[in-house]
Amino acid sequence: MGLRKEKIETYRKTLHLRREVLAADLRQATAQMINDESSYTDAVDQAAADTDRNFILQMKNRDRDVLWQIDEAIKRLNEGSFGECERCGESISEGRLEAFPLTTLCIDCKAELESEEHRFPGRN
Repeated sequence: MGLRKEKIETYRKTLHLRREVLAADLRQATAQMINDESSYTDAVDQAAADTDRNFILQMKNRDRDVLWQIDEAIKRLNEGSFGECERCGESISEGRLEAFPLTTLCIDCKAELESEEHRFPGRN
């Protein structure tokens, strides 16, 4: 059961829009960090600012990961494999794709993978 052409185009538009917004946000945050010339004479204020900056960097790194996942989903759309589970090859339900269009696993394979990770932590 493949996805209908109009549904695929809806996912394509959604992913491209999400990509544009996220990429613009990353560019803006990067420019702000580069142009931030704040310096503090108080060591506690400087430490707090450094902690904030590190937190922001971690969040932006996660955003970069999401951007990569979006690019991979768009690639799957272009290749015709979007909506296919990479583990079992079965179709991923439309409900799952609606909730998480970046997914590469059907709900059964995802549950199985999480169960394996729970039994054998750190094996990834």
